Amino acid sequence: MLETALSVGGLTDYIKSLLEDDPQLYQVWVTGEVTSVSDHRSGLFFTLSDPDGEATMRSVVWGNLRQKLTCWPAHGEQVIVLGRVRLYAKRGEYQLAAVQILPAGEGLRALRDRQLRDRLTAEGLFRAERKRPLPAQPRVIAVVTSPTAAAWGDIQKTLCQRAPGLHVLLSPAVVQGDLAPLSIVQALARVEQDDRAELTILARGGGAVEDLACFNDERVVRAIADARRPVIAGIGHERDAVLADLVADASTHTPTAAAELAVPDYAQLDREHRQRRNALLVALQRSLDRRAQHLATLKQQLCVLPERARGWQQAQARCQALRERLTALDPQAVLARGYAIARQANGRVVRDGMAIAPGSELTLQLAQGRLRVQVLATLTEADSPDA
Repeated sequence: MLETALSVGGLTDYIKSLLEDDPQLYQVWVTGEVTSVSDHRSGLFFTLSDPDGEATMRSVVWGNLRQKLTCWPAHGEQVIVLGRVRLYAKRGEYQLAAVQILPAGEGLRALRDRQLRDRLTAEGLFRAERKRPLPAQPRVIAVVTSPTAAAWGDIQKTLCQRAPGLHVLLSPAVVQGDLAPLSIVQALARVEQDDRAELTILARGGGAVEDLACFNDERVVRAIADARRPVIAGIGHERDAVLADLVADASTHTPTAAAELAVPDYAQLDREHRQRRNALLVALQRSLDRRAQHLATLKQQLCVLPERARGWQQAQARCQALRERLTALDPQAVLARGYAIARQANGRVVRDGMAIAPGSELTLQLAQGRLRVQVLATLTEADSPDA
């Protein structure tokens, strides 16, 4: 018996070979609650425990592998760890050499949704430029929802109150559970094939996060993005937006709000129309009053026009008299009557005949043309042939 006894190191090596050579333990996923975390220069050390605390496992992420972790372990969180089982000989205990850590449960779902969101964002599916304007007054609207859900009743009631006579098409779909994504895609396809609706409402009432998982499904997101008509997402939740909200042309937090956004309130439109009509009538009346006042002023001015006309006629007559006087004083008119203007060689007008010596040359300006003459003699009034 003593001959078969193993040393501590020998037993440790044997157990180590059993653990580390087992292909099942070479790459294993382990889930558990983080009960302790210690970050050292050499590695990130943490402990995984079962919820009942009956079993624990020491774990470590060595060196630069920490930079590749999707998430870091935090005390009290549920995580899923990918790693390899190793034996730490110095302490005689096994540990999990981790290479990746993922959040478990809701955290894992959120991680997947975030990764899908990032990928679709990179494709441009959520860009604002892709959003199409909603029709102002649609005549036909399609609704994709469960026919037995309260959301369908709320939408019908709201549309009936706001837009009587509106044609509403129901394309039924399952909006919760594993079958929901495919059902919603098929319902949207029916709307596209029917091709009557000008607008589509995708609706569901409130619920837990897992109940809304179908609206984060990639198939549903792409079906909304590929729709030829605008889509309003009316999904009842107040938390972070689901991917269907981001890709839809408009989104609201309740089915009722989606119906209110889809169509205008015709009663409100009628009230606004009456207000505009009354404002127009008031404006027209004010314009008519101003024009009537202007017309009265013109009539008053016409009444005093004859008096102003007499004064204008007198002014015209005076202007004519002055014009005649100016004409009579015009030298050209005097010349036209047979008179002439005598000028000396230096251009001066001859006003005194006795001042001109015989033999002088003068220029006579007539009504038509000029004459150059020579003075033979100067005559007094007594020497005139008429005297």
